[in-house]
Amino acid sequence: MLLTDTHAHLDFVDFDPDRDDLFQSMRSQGIGNVILPGVEPAQWPRMLTIAQQFGWRYALGIHPWYLPTSDVEALEQLEQLLQQYHADKALVAVGECGLDKLRAKRMAEQGDAKHWQRQRRLFEQQLGLAEKFSLPLIVHAVQCHGEMLPLLQRAQHRQGGVIHGFSGSFEVALQYWQLGFRLGIGGLLLNPAAKKLRAAAAKLPVAALLVETDSPDMTPINAPFSRNTPLTLLAVVAELAHLRNLSVVQLSEQLEANCVQLFER
Repeated sequence: MLLTDTHAHLDFVDFDPDRDDLFQSMRSQGIGNVILPGVEPAQWPRMLTIAQQFGWRYALGIHPWYLPTSDVEALEQLEQLLQQYHADKALVAVGECGLDKLRAKRMAEQGDAKHWQRQRRLFEQQLGLAEKFSLPLIVHAVQCHGEMLPLLQRAQHRQGGVIHGFSGSFEVALQYWQLGFRLGIGGLLLNPAAKKLRAAAAKLPVAALLVETDSPDMTPINAPFSRNTPLTLLAVVAELAHLRNLSVVQLSEQLEANCVQLFER
């Protein structure tokens, strides 16, 4: 059985020098697949090419850090691509999309007072596209659970999705799980200071969890290199198994089943 890194940006230029070698290392260490999230229109063609080259799965979306010049034009492009690739079983979600209040605060300090409103509008539109094309969501949610949860409650998105890079409490995680959203657990779990996340990961139903790396970002605190890679997934799974008093094999089987249940079309 091979694990899936459910969130890794391996199409980014950070991996251009050694993407082929990394692919081979991943396969040899039991990481068989990756989901590449979309972040902006300019990135989608490159991501699609790399996904096809390596047989990886992918999502299409507009990240709240990469707001387009024209929201209307970008959403039209997104809808067109979702329609064009809808028959491709490698297209597994709409995303990475969502809300990032920290980013909005920083942009407001730089004079962009409408950044938060645009984030919300774009996310709500992508929620609608996920519903239209019957796809789950890959959700970016930073310092915004108070806004994100009501949005998802109102939408009642039937396909669910994943709250990527989750770092919150058990109580918040449980609310997402009850709405049909799994929690993406990454390298932050390896930080002993991440007490809320570690407690949540230990207590949530195993069926609520997915594992990811967010490569090349979110490098674990004790990693020897600054660039994160999907190879970190092995340490994340091992730590999660330890917290839950399960064998790595048992946990890996359940995590992969969770991935299949959410993303397989």
